[in-house]
Amino acid sequence: MKQIERWDFIELRLKAKNSDHPYQKKVQGLFEHAQESVTVDGFYDGDDVYKVRFMPRFTGVYQYTISGDDMPTQTGSFEVVKATGNNHGPVHVANQYHFAYEDGTPHYSMGTTCYAWMHQNEHLQLETLKTLQTAGFNKIRCCIFPKHYDYNLAEPLTYPFLRGHKEGLDEAQVKKAIMMPPVENPDMNFDFFSYNVKHFQRIDERLKQLRDLNIEADLILFHPYDRWGNSKMTAAADDAYLKYVVARFAAYRNVWWSLANEYDLMPQKTTADWERFASIIVQHDPYGHLRSIHNCIPFYDHSRPWITHCSLQRQDLYRHVEYTDEYRERWQKPIVWDEIAYEGNINHGWGNISPMELTRRFWEACLRGGYAGHGETYMHKDNILWWSHGGQLHGQSAPRIQFLHRILKQTPGPGLKRLPGNFDELVAGTDTMMDDGYRLYYYGFGRPSFREFYFDEDTRYEVEVIDTWEMTITFRGIHHGHFKVELPGKEYMAIRIKKVD
Repeated sequence: MKQIERWDFIELRLKAKNSDHPYQKKVQGLFEHAQESVTVDGFYDGDDVYKVRFMPRFTGVYQYTISGDDMPTQTGSFEVVKATGNNHGPVHVANQYHFAYEDGTPHYSMGTTCYAWMHQNEHLQLETLKTLQTAGFNKIRCCIFPKHYDYNLAEPLTYPFLRGHKEGLDEAQVKKAIMMPPVENPDMNFDFFSYNVKHFQRIDERLKQLRDLNIEADLILFHPYDRWGNSKMTAAADDAYLKYVVARFAAYRNVWWSLANEYDLMPQKTTADWERFASIIVQHDPYGHLRSIHNCIPFYDHSRPWITHCSLQRQDLYRHVEYTDEYRERWQKPIVWDEIAYEGNINHGWGNISPMELTRRFWEACLRGGYAGHGETYMHKDNILWWSHGGQLHGQSAPRIQFLHRILKQTPGPGLKRLPGNFDELVAGTDTMMDDGYRLYYYGFGRPSFREFYFDEDTRYEVEVIDTWEMTITFRGIHHGHFKVELPGKEYMAIRIKKVD
């Protein structure tokens, strides 16, 4: 009997005779276990092959039945064994404002952005994966569709759709659905109901490699930076694409769904469209992967029940980060600042802040009970900018963010929440109902030469001084009653105080 680990996926294949409409064939799988019964959609993967993927959530024996239009029914069984290594299952919301893997292991989101890295040449994609092996990020935002924007003017390695007759569209709909093709490709003519399986097979491979690196793939389903017509498909094409993507990728435990990057820059999509897209994902994803929608200027209504966490953009975070705790309370969900301007030196204001400032914004967001996202946009002779193309990192914030992740992983609980403090400091504690005596003080731009503390007369506290830029932790002894902590009088310092049992 075939064995797979819990939260890996089994892939079953059906062969069917050649069809003029292979992508419209219905294929489904029923998977039954003593603790769950799940029906999943299959998808066409070229060469008359249809596939069904399933991610089991329990150990033990599963029975399955696979069937489809004009295809013989398959039945069988397989055994699910315990997860090993870094396989902790998919990430879900935990303790309302934070994240954890399905086995309960906390997930402190330290993400980065590489919008179009999966659409670059093979060498650059592999270089990106090599960088990610040691960069310390545990989430990456990336697009299924290629991107057309400043520094992103080359053709992608592959297109998501096949060219040719547009099945199901009349001439008027075709003109409405497709933007002007690029000058260098005047004959570009896509059928938005026929998928280029080579494009999606490459994404499959990258998702597996990210999974092996224990990195979550925050897949962006739509975006406005387009010259191929992907952002202006008909409603029928949009819906079919979403069903195909969910059928194909939902079985990966490391997938998150981001409905859009900067949804408000797509005036051709209405709120009703986004809500319909969300309902399709909820209906067809049996695993309940995390779901969000990302803004440019106005926030989406994050109170919507399908939204699991708030994916926010504000570039002037020195003001807006102060509202992290307010947004937590307003929407009662985790806050993730996925875009807070990028470390770099390009001409755009969103892409030329210093590594010190990006690091500071991460600390501000985390100590206020949220999370933040990284990006890097340094000028490059070949226009290879990490924020879109991947490749190598050239900045200084990434190791500091990795250091912050180390600090968060030492938190005795699911994450942090802001606590009352002086006007010139940021204080956080463990985000639980009980006070466990854990305190993290951050001074940001401030440069105090010492701080004085008093909690009570008897409780003993271990004190450490943290240099968040130099990435050092210095033990300053065990104290009780009134005590004083000396500081070096420089920016970006923190103090960690832990009650001694």
